[in-house]
Amino acid sequence: MSIKEKLYQECVLYVEKREQTIKEIINSNQKALLSETKSSAGDKHETGRAMLQLEMEKASQQIVVVQQMKETLAKIDIKNAHNLVRLGSIIVTEKVNYFIAISLGKATVDTTNYFIISSSSPIGKVFLGKKEGDTILFNGNSITIQAIL
Repeated sequence: MSIKEKLYQECVLYVEKREQTIKEIINSNQKALLSETKSSAGDKHETGRAMLQLEMEKASQQIVVVQQMKETLAKIDIKNAHNLVRLGSIIVTEKVNYFIAISLGKATVDTTNYFIISSSSPIGKVFLGKKEGDTILFNGNSITIQAIL
């Protein structure tokens, strides 16, 4: 399995785990809503239901984000290398290595650290369209692209 495939797999596992967690929260909140019984403290009951409703809305918004991540991952071509940085590129620099996919953060594959970043992140936007040997300036740091995988 190539490094790109391993990084891609990290992203898929992250999205699946996040989706599972959100679904568990939704199920838990649905059960809590159904089991809520009217008590003599009516205001307290209504507040509890309102809080659960808010949690459900938050979880629904998170499901939308997870769906967007899945769509982004589906667009990634892990089989081919390209000359220009694009979605699915691994960028090797003198300081840090990056994988353009979804916003996941730091991942270690085969003892090498990678920052898995979104193409819409500030640094992701700067990298897009660049080629090997190009130098970018980000947050006052000069970063030279040594290789694009």
